[in-house]
Amino acid sequence: MQRALALAATATDDVPIGAVVVDAAGEVLGEGVNVRERDADPTGHAEIVALRAAAERLGEWRLTGCTLVVTLEPCTMCAGAIVLARLDTLVFAAFDDKAGAVGSLWDVVRDRRLNHRPEVIGGVLAEESAALLEAFFAEHR
Repeated sequence: MQRALALAATATDDVPIGAVVVDAAGEVLGEGVNVRERDADPTGHAEIVALRAAAERLGEWRLTGCTLVVTLEPCTMCAGAIVLARLDTLVFAAFDDKAGAVGSLWDVVRDRRLNHRPEVIGGVLAEESAALLEAFFAEHR
């Protein structure tokens, strides 16, 4: 999570969210920050950027055995991508009461109708992540 927070802190014009995909041995396979504004890309969420990088590195879209670590509870798009990528584990920091899809508003990753459900660990270093987000939004209001 420290690496994801460090990535989030590098954000300039976008919401400071960082994400890292690691394999079972803890090796970083992909990382990302939000690039929606920079790339004018609605799918440019940190999680998607990190998942794409990990899949490219592995040469495989299935990220079985991997963990995604992200500084904010994923939205519905990212939660769906987590399920589709077959990640074993999702670790996130702050909960997102406005758009969270891993327990706050929805619970996409635990929906029993889907073919895969990763383990979820939420609230890891949540205060540090929330502080980054609060500072960003205070500056942009």
